[in-house]
Amino acid sequence: METTLAHGYESGRLNLPFTGICTFAKKPFVADWRAIDADAAILGAPYDAGTQWRAGARFGPRGVREASTLFSFGHAGAYDHEDDVTYLGEEVRIVDMGDADIVHTDTIASHANIREGVEAALAAGALPVVIGGDHSVNIPCIEAYKGHAPFHILQIDAHLDFVDERHGVTRGHGNPMRRAAEKDWVSGLTQVGIRNVSSTAKEGYDAARAMGSDILSVRQARGLGAPGVAQRIPEGVPVYITIDIDGFCPSIAPGTGTPSHGGFLYYEVLEILQQVANRHDIVGIDLVEVAPDYDPTGSTSILAAQILMNLLGFVFHARGKRMPAG
Repeated sequence: METTLAHGYESGRLNLPFTGICTFAKKPFVADWRAIDADAAILGAPYDAGTQWRAGARFGPRGVREASTLFSFGHAGAYDHEDDVTYLGEEVRIVDMGDADIVHTDTIASHANIREGVEAALAAGALPVVIGGDHSVNIPCIEAYKGHAPFHILQIDAHLDFVDERHGVTRGHGNPMRRAAEKDWVSGLTQVGIRNVSSTAKEGYDAARAMGSDILSVRQARGLGAPGVAQRIPEGVPVYITIDIDGFCPSIAPGTGTPSHGGFLYYEVLEILQQVANRHDIVGIDLVEVAPDYDPTGSTSILAAQILMNLLGFVFHARGKRMPAG
């Protein structure tokens, strides 16, 4: 039976971006997480009780999904004339898992539900792609990889997020990279875009470096260029990518709870991601801290959706090139 989300004009439906139900890029919705059959699985993690200032990232998954319908390319994929490549053609199967269930005021239960969703995607052999939510949702994402092969984390962010504990809080949006660095299956971190007044004190930076983190500011990353940044990641290791939207300059991404001026512009991040996807197997992705209500233009959500769609294109194109012939 043909799904109403099917793409292609041969179906008799024009299926324009502003029609239909807002799954990610208008991809099929899979309610039964035991029945995922896809290359990539999108999971919403609408939890923002880990924030220390402005809330609102709980609406990030909805905002990014709605914006992503602009990029629902259809069966022919997306042709990039600069790369002379058609990305995300019909050979790349993407599904939307919906959202992890969030229990208001209960961090542990909410994080457990997010972890369950990531584990379901991994069990199905799909690439987990999680849309937050605040950056604390990265904690259960990384915990879901327990028992898997070690991987390196690339973080694009304005803030180091390496706080150990503050007033008993260990699972807020200032803690995720510290929690990740503690895991046996995380082999190292490359933290890019860290700048200016930070939520992490000097001892946090010292601890991060002692635990194997490589920290680059926006200006340092610009000096190295995208190839230079990518080369900082150890050769041959799988990579998990976590993108905090406040890594971008608030002039293009104002819709976030903790904006920080002096951030990246679009192509700076895109070129780093393309370099890393070409050099490494990408084992997971999350994008966090989009808070749509602070940006009435919708530009922040569109930026997030565009980054994710392009990154998925890079990942699966690179995988195709690495696959042996026949």
